[in-house]
Amino acid sequence: MQLHARPESSEFHHDFCDAASISASLAIRAADIGPRNLLEGREDFTVALETRPSQYQRTTLENGIRVVSETIPGSRSVAIGILIDASPRDEKPEKAGLAHLTEHLLFQGTSSRDENQIANLMDVGGGNFGGFATRDYTCYFATVLDDYRTYAIDLLGDILLNSIFPPENVEREKTIILREIDRVRDTPYERAHMLLKSAVWPDHPLGRAITGDSTTVRGLTREDVIYFVHNHYLPDRMIIAAAGNLEHKDFVAQVRDAFWRLQGAGQIRAVDVPSFRSGKKIEHASVSQVYFSLGIQTLPYASADRYSIHLINNILGGGISSRLYRSIREERGLVYHIDSEYHAYRDAGLLVIEGSTAPENLMQVLAMTLVETGQLFFGDKPVDAEELWKAKMYLRGQHLLAGENTNTRMSRLATQEFYFGEHIPSDEILARIDSPDHHDLQRFANETFADVFGKAMIAIVGPGDTQHYSSSSINDMLADFR
Repeated sequence: MQLHARPESSEFHHDFCDAASISASLAIRAADIGPRNLLEGREDFTVALETRPSQYQRTTLENGIRVVSETIPGSRSVAIGILIDASPRDEKPEKAGLAHLTEHLLFQGTSSRDENQIANLMDVGGGNFGGFATRDYTCYFATVLDDYRTYAIDLLGDILLNSIFPPENVEREKTIILREIDRVRDTPYERAHMLLKSAVWPDHPLGRAITGDSTTVRGLTREDVIYFVHNHYLPDRMIIAAAGNLEHKDFVAQVRDAFWRLQGAGQIRAVDVPSFRSGKKIEHASVSQVYFSLGIQTLPYASADRYSIHLINNILGGGISSRLYRSIREERGLVYHIDSEYHAYRDAGLLVIEGSTAPENLMQVLAMTLVETGQLFFGDKPVDAEELWKAKMYLRGQHLLAGENTNTRMSRLATQEFYFGEHIPSDEILARIDSPDHHDLQRFANETFADVFGKAMIAIVGPGDTQHYSSSSINDMLADFR
């Protein structure tokens, strides 16, 4: 029950954004100004993107649940999210997939509602209900018309406090998850991505599939789920966030009514910072193209320098004007798709470059990717003022356009509270994006990625009957860049 593909994004990057429309609007703006005057137009564009004042409030309930909200006048919707500090980090390796199975089973019936009644109530609300598990937390959410706010809180409270986990449903959901695992294996892009993380962090929960694998999922039991909820779905691990047409005082009262019976405190989790492994990993599959995922170690989610990472990512491979896209796709036509993303977690970060190409082009594409990356990081082809300005405008546009969505606003409240323990106003985020000049960003890249190719992993999923690439040829290529 995934809300979106990769909910590990930062507080200003969300998958709800329409990147194509943002890029198009920037392209029009750049054409109007002309290359020589591109930077001169910056002030006018910045003024046009002013943000509205935030109406943020925070309350901690008597049992320890944190409640955060943002009132959005004029909105007819309310987005509610319950973020729980329970994730694959709380699983033993032989129980991998338990957090994900638990999320599935919380929609399968309570002491007062069966699964069909829960499903019908979700549909009647006319909005979106669901849940998803990430590598750092689990989240349950509802987006409804403001008239249905009380009903949505009641339903979320019921499934979190009163789920009964019917035994027959446990086995059925395990079967569904096994099909989900098969789907990932049948999707080369996802398979390469998962292969990357398992190779980078082989001995850490971050390297395990959130779903678990077929062996561990088959071994999970109803008792495992009950034990997991009992030990981790606790008030001090819970953040309840809402954004939209609401009053904070009323929302707090409704949350208190729905969750007052929840008591207890979770055990302090031991610090387990993952160690990064570099190198390469190859898997063969029945595919015509070869899919690659290149991971570079970088900073965790809450790093003070995260804004610089996002700017660098955008310049490198974050859009259709990025260096990788222009050089490898547009100029040479070697790929249909190539991009980069910043995947950030509580205690680790990964800059991920992904694409696909014909087997005979793989070595050339990988070499070009490493060259473009190295030229940016080492300053051989340094950041210039114009491309940095475009990157800033892209991130500003993402942040502001996504902020029109109450679900995104709620998500920001919850994740900011989770990772930072405080609210970060929109104006502060925009100011931090705007802060570095191209000299500052280049210095940061030089210092942060000084040993970039010694901290890189390449994962490949492709046909096995090819002479165009091999483990030894990729090793030799990586050695040339170190």
